[in-house]
Amino acid sequence: MRLSQFKFNLPDNLIAQHPSKNRDECRLMVVNAMTGEIEHRIFKDIINYFDEGDIMIFNNTRVFPARLYGNKEKTGARIEVFLLRELNADNKFWDVLVEPARKIRIGNKLYFGPDESMVAEVIDNTTNRGRTLRFLYDAPHDEFKKALYALGETPLPDYIKRPVEEADEERYQCIFAEKEGAVVAPAAGLHFSRELMKRLEIKGVERAFLTLHSGRGNYREIDVEDLTKHRMDSEDMEVDGALVDTVNAAKDRGNAVCAIGTSVLRAIATSVCMNGHIMPTKGWTNKFIFPPYEFSVCTSMVSNFHMPYSTMLMMVCAFGGYDLVMKAYEEAIKEGYKFGAYGDAMLILREEPKPAK
Repeated sequence: MRLSQFKFNLPDNLIAQHPSKNRDECRLMVVNAMTGEIEHRIFKDIINYFDEGDIMIFNNTRVFPARLYGNKEKTGARIEVFLLRELNADNKFWDVLVEPARKIRIGNKLYFGPDESMVAEVIDNTTNRGRTLRFLYDAPHDEFKKALYALGETPLPDYIKRPVEEADEERYQCIFAEKEGAVVAPAAGLHFSRELMKRLEIKGVERAFLTLHSGRGNYREIDVEDLTKHRMDSEDMEVDGALVDTVNAAKDRGNAVCAIGTSVLRAIATSVCMNGHIMPTKGWTNKFIFPPYEFSVCTSMVSNFHMPYSTMLMMVCAFGGYDLVMKAYEEAIKEGYKFGAYGDAMLILREEPKPAK
């Protein structure tokens, strides 16, 4: 498929700038890939589409305060630093993005905080915007991380055109977030409240957790028309044995397996064996999923409404079918659904695969 096939006109006023008042009360579009039917619901109605023994798979990654601002030595120029990942804990090396990048060269020092007590030195160029910083902070690692994160703010996506607010620290985080490492929240999971999780548990819907630390590559612009030539940034992931046993058992029973978000869908697809089961997987994935693609494990998925040309939109189209998903997006715009991480949600239901042998 071609990049241009994922263009659509999205009015700015449909890009959510704030989350819904309550997590589970955003709108939910239900798309039945078997019949082509589209329904309009409230998110907490999702419980009506699952039964005892079905399983929902969540991403338990935790977003850290990755965006901070410093001043360049001598000139005092204000520099935005976006933390991507820690490269070496002992030496306090971090992979970062800087803006404006043209002002930052190897050897420059950056000062952070009101008293400029946090100092970093640029020691390498990794991309046109990427740099490696060495933080010059004489303290144990835990104390350093605490001080560094105290200077950072919640890394809201760039399409949210407002200052970060105190409420974002909680709302741009899933209630089950546990393992720190993401700079992009698994947005589909943001809609699950404690009350909804409890109701699902009472109904007998099982839950399982994997970890995929979503990175800024999710928003990187695709610069090729031929999608087979695009390369995804690698992301750290783990699918452990407990999740594997739970998912494979549900599949063997013929129960529904629902991926909560594109990050879960990618991790599961990375972990699939030849026999249609999944296996424990730990490491890095750069799997790029776009139509056509054959899914053998998940029978449904939850996703937010994504931006034009985005890799997340491509993955949703691969799961639900290009024509049907693009039709659903057209209807979402017509009906005033909100797009983006703080926007509304879509549930795609597919025909369940036959149980694995």
